[in-house]
Amino acid sequence: MPRFPVATPQRNYIAVVERGAIARLPEFLPEKCGRVFVVTERRVWDLHGERVRAALGSVNFHTLFFAGGEENKRLSHVEQFAEQMAESGADRSSLVIAVGGGIVTDLAGFLAAIYMRGIPVIQIPTTLLAQVDAAVGGKTGGNLVAGKNLIGAFHQPLAVLLDSDVLSTLPEREYRAGLYEVIKHGIIASEPLFRLMETRRDAVFAQDPAIVEHLVAESVRIKAEVVTADERESGLRRILNFGHTFGHALEAETKYSHVLHGEGVSWGMRAATHLAGALGMLPAADVAAILDILTAYGPIPSLAGIGAEPLQVRLLKDKKTVQSRIHFVLPVKIGEVVVRADVPEDAVRGAIEVALSECL
Repeated sequence: MPRFPVATPQRNYIAVVERGAIARLPEFLPEKCGRVFVVTERRVWDLHGERVRAALGSVNFHTLFFAGGEENKRLSHVEQFAEQMAESGADRSSLVIAVGGGIVTDLAGFLAAIYMRGIPVIQIPTTLLAQVDAAVGGKTGGNLVAGKNLIGAFHQPLAVLLDSDVLSTLPEREYRAGLYEVIKHGIIASEPLFRLMETRRDAVFAQDPAIVEHLVAESVRIKAEVVTADERESGLRRILNFGHTFGHALEAETKYSHVLHGEGVSWGMRAATHLAGALGMLPAADVAAILDILTAYGPIPSLAGIGAEPLQVRLLKDKKTVQSRIHFVLPVKIGEVVVRADVPEDAVRGAIEVALSECL
């Protein structure tokens, strides 16, 4: 049973990767636990609620149902949940348990971060994307009309329980969306993981149990090490944003209704790879390998009709932009990336245009 420690100034905790990990929930409940609030979506609860209920046993809990969707990842929903908690007698001894995909883990974590200035949260991610990325690391938040995740807080959980059993219920598109984040981890920090995704594509798509657990464990290992080194994204942690700067712009421009987050990241990695190639930072063979693997794990929805100019404008509203300087995470080889804030605007525009033309 892989257990990955995440050590931060705010809290030290464990990410558990194991089939049936949800059953270990009682091990991580606070000793003096007050009221428990489970934040989830109804469709997720219908699929996995019994596992959580069985794990909690005699613990009484309240269920807060989220409508789902990036378009609903808004402060208004956090306020509604906080009001429901207050009406149910929640206090500083209360606990939030997030059961769902990355939107739920982000929003529930944000709720826990701000309710009475902070109460504990346990993350139980139920999508591949949430398991390999969103639920680990303590980033929480919500969207504004202006852009994605522009409000939020760093709030580390008590634990993250990554149960690969729940992934068997994912629709194929959701599963593929999570695979793009695995590819991202390979590009930024592990050539062996990248090559495994290249050579074992059939097994990955077939959700071979050993392969899936390995993909999750390797991704969590990488993220745990990065977060331990840099909790608040002041340096090293920025590498985890590979593909996200461009991808978030695409998600916001299409009003969070056209592409899944992982699909946005896939397109963002494509744009970032073209940009690195155009700047002479990435060998042509690696450019081709990255573009080939993104195509092999596709497709993503058509981006016909989406213009380069509005996407370039959106980049300036990204939360990683500082004093109008956009910080791009760009690969220099498979397994290594750097952060650049001195990229010419015309090169960025060119990368966007090429990436859009490849996804019509």
